[in-house]
Amino acid sequence: MDKNENYQLLLAQVKAMVKDESDAVANMANVAALIQETFHFWWTGFYRVIGEQLVLGPFQGPVACTRISFGKGVCGTVWKEKRTIVVEDVEQFPGHIACSSESRSEIVVPLIKDGEVIGVLDIDSERLATFDETDRLWLEQISEVVAATL
Repeated sequence: MDKNENYQLLLAQVKAMVKDESDAVANMANVAALIQETFHFWWTGFYRVIGEQLVLGPFQGPVACTRISFGKGVCGTVWKEKRTIVVEDVEQFPGHIACSSESRSEIVVPLIKDGEVIGVLDIDSERLATFDETDRLWLEQISEVVAATL
C-alpha cells in the first residue's frame, strides 16, 4: 500500500475505534498506537492543554518532555498559532525543544475544539524530512476525529 492508502485505512480504524469510547485517555492511547503500528515513527503521542502548559498525554516511543510552555518549541508554537507545522530538520527550528537527540524531523497537529486548541498530536522521526503534505492532510483529519472525542 502507498502512503495515502495507509492513511485512508488508518482514518477508518480511528473513526471505528473512538466511535463508542467516551474516555479521552483511552482514545488518545489507541490512536497513538494505531499511528505507530502503521508507520513505525520514532515517537507518536499527544500533549493536552492544561492551564498554561501542554502536558504529556498517551504516547508510543521513548521517554518524552513532560511539560511544554505556550509558544515554546514546535508543540508550543502549534498551540499558539493554531496550525500544523511540519519541520524537515528539527535543528533548524528556532527554539526547538530536544526531548530526544534521536529526533530529526517532526510534524505537530493541533487538536481544536470549539475554536480552541485543546492539545496537539506530535510525531517525530529519526530521519530528516520524513513528513510532507500528505501526512499533514491525513493527520489533520485524524486529529479532528480525536478532538471531537475530548
